Amino acid sequence: MIVEYIRYKIPESRRKEFEAAYDKAQASLKASSHCLSYEVSHGIEEPDNYVVRIEWDSEEGHMKGFRISPEFQPFFAAVRPFFNDIQEMKHYAITGTTHRK
Repeated sequence: MIVEYIRYKIPESRRKEFEAAYDKAQASLKASSHCLSYEVSHGIEEPDNYVVRIEWDSEEGHMKGFRISPEFQPFFAAVRPFFNDIQEMKHYAITGTTHRK
């Protein structure tokens, strides 16, 4: 499993549109066999910041599975208007220091 983090800087005037776009895009993530979970978080101290966290089964599952699947086109169509607002889009491996209650 890997985690993709996408950091966005979204001005207040576009926040509702951004959140609506990810509400729409989540159908594609739910339908993908490669997506294990996802969340969209909004910054408290810096309200222009959003972080999208997506757990994928593997980097290959994301890059060569999801991105060529029928689910990708509606996902990308929904979030495309915010592509230039991305500050970081990277994959991370989870280390052994994970805790959940």
